[in-house]
Amino acid sequence: PIVYEAYDGEEPIISGGRRIEGWRKTTLNGREVWAAEIERGWAFREIWVNGERRRRARHPNRGYLKVEGLPEDLADLPWNRGVDRFIFHEGDLRAGMKGAELVAMCRWIESRTPILEVDEGTRTVKLGKRTVFKLDPNDLYYVENAPELLDQPGEWYLDAEEGVIYYIPMPGEDMEKAEVIAPALAQLVRLEGRPEEGRYVEHVIFRGLTFSHAEWDLPPDRSGFNQAAVGVPGAVYGEGVRRCAFEGCRFVRLGTYALELSRGCKFNRIEGCEMGDLGAGGVKIGETVIREDEKERTHDNLIASCHIHDGGLIFHSAVGIWIGQSYNNRIVRNLIHDFYYTGISIGWTWGYGRALAKGNVVALNLVHHIGIKSDGDGPILSDMGGIYTLGVQPGTEIRRNIFHDVAGYKYGGWGIYLDEGSSFILVEGNLVYNTTHGGFHQHYGRENIVRNNIFALGRDAQIQRSRPEDHISFIFERNIVYWREGKLFAGNLRDLNFRFDHNLYWREGGGEIDFAGMNLEEWRKAGMDPHSLIADPEFASPYRLDFRLRRSSPAFKLGFKPLDLRGVPGM
Repeated sequence: PIVYEAYDGEEPIISGGRRIEGWRKTTLNGREVWAAEIERGWAFREIWVNGERRRRARHPNRGYLKVEGLPEDLADLPWNRGVDRFIFHEGDLRAGMKGAELVAMCRWIESRTPILEVDEGTRTVKLGKRTVFKLDPNDLYYVENAPELLDQPGEWYLDAEEGVIYYIPMPGEDMEKAEVIAPALAQLVRLEGRPEEGRYVEHVIFRGLTFSHAEWDLPPDRSGFNQAAVGVPGAVYGEGVRRCAFEGCRFVRLGTYALELSRGCKFNRIEGCEMGDLGAGGVKIGETVIREDEKERTHDNLIASCHIHDGGLIFHSAVGIWIGQSYNNRIVRNLIHDFYYTGISIGWTWGYGRALAKGNVVALNLVHHIGIKSDGDGPILSDMGGIYTLGVQPGTEIRRNIFHDVAGYKYGGWGIYLDEGSSFILVEGNLVYNTTHGGFHQHYGRENIVRNNIFALGRDAQIQRSRPEDHISFIFERNIVYWREGKLFAGNLRDLNFRFDHNLYWREGGGEIDFAGMNLEEWRKAGMDPHSLIADPEFASPYRLDFRLRRSSPAFKLGFKPLDLRGVPGM
């Protein structure tokens, strides 16, 4: 093989950035700042000062503004039709913000668009691009990069037309010595084979390298993408890549996805890598389209023992790991946390149509703080999961993972989320806790098996099935469901086209449990949970989030097997 490797004791950085030098003191809007001249027309959304990301001048400085509503002529648009204006609350926006960038969150995506006009009289803001979806009342937004917003240490404002960047240093920063880097390239490495011809980039290993300072901008006619920021490329990109490896590499200080293996990539390894401080997400494997030629299909890749964290900083809907129309991949022993949207996403066929995402194994991963960040920021998006699936996926397994602290803004913060058409998936041996809307949700799908899991501490509900269909949705057996607030079930379970049995249910504090509008006796007469129990599972210390079972737990009488989480990061 060809090996690109760090020399002993050194950290080579493959950087797409340029240093900004020649800083001088000046004033902007009566405030003392530092400024530097750059090439006119060089536009970017990110800078790093002494290796740390700095924030573009922002309003509000912390938190978010809320949409009041839409003008009458837009009110009846369908939900998936974007808008070019909306009504803001009194005092939220000012006329001087013209030319700034507005970032609006709606459902599960964000839209980025320039502000054309702010009419303070009618409280209407006009946008340079349509949002991806129709905005609804109370959707969140913020504004970036206007000179009047530069008011906090660590903030910067870029006047790309004039070629000047302004910055307020952090305490202790010496701008005459500081290293300031801005991204100038969209991608750092491209590995390009021709898989349709059977010609591959193969047997290449990258070991111990760092990839930094890439940024990608939206096309002029787009404000965002329909899901997972899927159109944002990887800083390192491959197609027609076979039997290559990334070992112990760092993908940090990026404005894009870290690594993308697209068309015709197979038998590759991504092991022991760190991916953090990401404008978008971590790893993308596969494509949104189905390739007819097997040589162009992506499959049998390994993502193992990676630390993927602090993503979605520019493209908030990006995910930790994305698998699209790709099969027989293994995602094992990874630590994924601090994303505004989903941790792991697999599928990309909505419903029961043709799909290639089968036989994927997701095991021994720790996924936490999804939707809400560890520092308390968020939630800002909805309709997400610690893991999220789409389409028919025979052989796909989600087992022996931990998912916790998943939060949706308006709805949909689920631990394990089987969305449209998800079928023939095994969900087994997982621990899920601290979710806003439930540990498990299946929108609609067929004959999934949900077995021997612990679902604990959902806020609004614990288990949800949303669409009734004329086949078995899922089999739910030998699970422990434990909660203190909210309901047991949510969604639509009226048709009873599912199977529940040998489960243990316990609501802290007691009281009668509502089983989809029935009491336990009625639920059993309907054929559900004939052997299940309502009893304290006897966790070791649930208030300390220790869900190990005492030997006397009644769960063992139901055939529940202790969760084997050895190999999960930190366990």
